[in-house]
Amino acid sequence: MNPAALLLELVLPAVIIAAAWLAVPHVAELPPTLAGIKIYGVYFALALGALLGLGFRRGRIVFALITLGLACLSYGVLARDGLAGFRAHTLFAALGVFVPLNLALLCLTPERGIFNIHGLQRLGVLAAEVLFTVWVIYAPATRITAWAISPFVNTTLFAASPLRHLSLLALTLGIGASLAVWMVKRMTLDIAFAGALLAFALAMHFIGEPNAFAVYLAAAALIFTVALLQDTFRMAFRDELTGLPSRRNLNERMMGLGRRYTIAMCDVDHFKKFNDTHGHDLGDQVLKMVAAKLAAVSGGGTAFRYGGEEFTVLFPGKDIAHATPHLEALRGAIETYKIAVRAPDRPDKPEPSTRKRGAYREGSSVSVTISIGVAERSAELATPEEVIKAADKALYRAKNKGRNQVSR
Repeated sequence: MNPAALLLELVLPAVIIAAAWLAVPHVAELPPTLAGIKIYGVYFALALGALLGLGFRRGRIVFALITLGLACLSYGVLARDGLAGFRAHTLFAALGVFVPLNLALLCLTPERGIFNIHGLQRLGVLAAEVLFTVWVIYAPATRITAWAISPFVNTTLFAASPLRHLSLLALTLGIGASLAVWMVKRMTLDIAFAGALLAFALAMHFIGEPNAFAVYLAAAALIFTVALLQDTFRMAFRDELTGLPSRRNLNERMMGLGRRYTIAMCDVDHFKKFNDTHGHDLGDQVLKMVAAKLAAVSGGGTAFRYGGEEFTVLFPGKDIAHATPHLEALRGAIETYKIAVRAPDRPDKPEPSTRKRGAYREGSSVSVTISIGVAERSAELATPEEVIKAADKALYRAKNKGRNQVSR
């Protein structure tokens, strides 16, 4: 993922939370005709995100929004009782612990769908938390509540916040876990969990302010919704294996090209034979390596995965004389790259006591080459489709002339 995309993933949740912070003081100023927004706006935001999650079969998002929905329903009790009294203390402590832990667990676990045994298990966890909270309130289990709201250490550091130490710990762990998962996987939905948890933390901190809880929960729902749309866009316009823009993305880009551009078609030589000899796992590694080299092409080119072992490099605003040296450098970089092949007698996961020093070096290494055909827009090739066909013909000329070369 490029730095601009990473920055966008971080900025969007921050912008939504900042907008919520700015909106809180003005919600009370809404005219009577829009008074329903104050009551039902948060539920609309939660329902919209949940419906999109259902449509795209994203169980983690659906159950995260159900968790926030239960928190929103619980706010009715807190708003009536304030933060005084045993019931309000218990409910506030339960929200401060269960919501961040639920969202953190959903972030840490893989996508499991909705209408299956995994969905039932997640619903069961939520039901158990609700029943436990109800039992504590009506038992009444005063010792549990007293323990949950008591400080870990005597300090005035957090005295300004109604959040207790246990809730602060749960929120810190939840946000930290979500950020750690995002740092490893770089997935849009993972940073959304961290953003939603931060919005929920602000909702709990400002729970005494009118409308604050609902506005920050609506912000959390919006963060999930935007992340879901971003992720869906990525799936539609990014190739999952290589991370390159997909053919659909290429088609979109070609619609906005000017009157000067060059297109190169690239194909991995003898790839089917390579797959048959070394297996599809190593074949996938080769495609990832080639894609990484293509993504770093110089000269203003942008690489796309066209399909299978075929790739496209687009040079907007450049002629063929400008693009060719950069394509030659790309071809050479791929030709000289060596990929280690596991030694035949080496197990996939050897025991530490049997691990052989330099086992990868004992195996052979392989390299691949690519053939490239390139064409530019001209009076005869007036559309991107015609330029691609010309580049494809040039690619076949490169293969017929012995492969591992750039042909015009």
